[in-house]
Formats: sequence, C-alpha cells, structure tokens
Amino acid sequence: MTSSSNPQQAVEPTQTDPLINRINDLIREMGERLADGDDYEHQWMAEHCDNPEAAALLSDLTVGMLHVLDAIGRLELVNGITISKQFGIPKGSVSKVTRKLAAKNLIVTETLPNNKKEILFRMTPLGKEIFNVHRMMHVEMELRMSQFLRRYSPDELKFIASIIQDFGQMRWFNDQGLLD
Repeated sequence: MTSSSNPQQAVEPTQTDPLINRINDLIREMGERLADGDDYEHQWMAEHCDNPEAAALLSDLTVGMLHVLDAIGRLELVNGITISKQFGIPKGSVSKVTRKLAAKNLIVTETLPNNKKEILFRMTPLGKEIFNVHRMMHVEMELRMSQFLRRYSPDELKFIASIIQDFGQMRWFNDQGLLD
C-alpha cells in the first residue's frame, strides 16, 4: 500500500509541503468567502433594486429560489420538468421552491386550455424585477472576473484553467469513504 492510499501512514516531508499547505489554506479561505458570498449578493441586489418591496423580499430568498426564478425567467412559460432537466435541479426541489415563489407573489401558475394537468410557471412583475436584478448581479460578477483574469498571460490562463478542471474532476473519496 502506498503512502497516498493510507492517510494515516507517515509521509516524508518534501520541499513542496509548505506550498501545498498554503494552497490548502487558500482553498479553505476561498470556500469560506464563497459561502459568505450569499449575504454580499443579497446586499448588492437590494442596493440595485428600484422597488422597495422587491428589495425587502430578497433577504427571504435562498440561492436555490433565485436559481429556480432565474430558470423560469429564461424559459418563461415553463413546467417543472423542463426546469429540472435544463438546469439540473431535482424535480422535488423545483416543486417545493415554486410553491414558495408563488406564495411570495414572484410567480404564478397557469395551465394550457387543452391540458389542465400540466402546471406552467410565469413570473409576476415583482418576480421580473428580482430576476432582472439577479441577472444584473451575474453580469457584474462576470465582468469583474474577466477584468481580474486579464492580468494573466494566455499561458498562465491555460494553466489556471487546467488546475481548476483537474480540481473539479478530482475524486476526494473512494467507495469506502477513504481518500484515494
């Protein structure tokens, strides 16, 4: 068994250990910042929302609710199955979230004249305001990310993209719940 397959087995220190430890710390810090980002996102949207009623509602909306509202806004007049398939949101979550969005008067449900069983979702004017400010926030975030990344050369960007891709594909645990 190699030392990498048994985390409890002693591993010889290397010159890269301080850098690896620093990278682990930075990843942990970035995760914490991203987790805290929901508060900043809600604050940004509230500050950029013209309607006080919509701004007040923002603090009650979870990220999942915003994602479902975004899906409805993009695909409007859409059913829950389509939202689930196109955005990778579980059907049960879509059903639960759409009920909450309807209760907050952000969406309404409709049926087709020839199919009363299929429920379709459409945004209300209040829902459209939140959808629009949410889209504006994402445009602003993408703009800032692009500006930030422009400081790097094409070769550096390829390297960063490679690391992020590898990191995203890394298996953290095997079938027994242990690190590979």
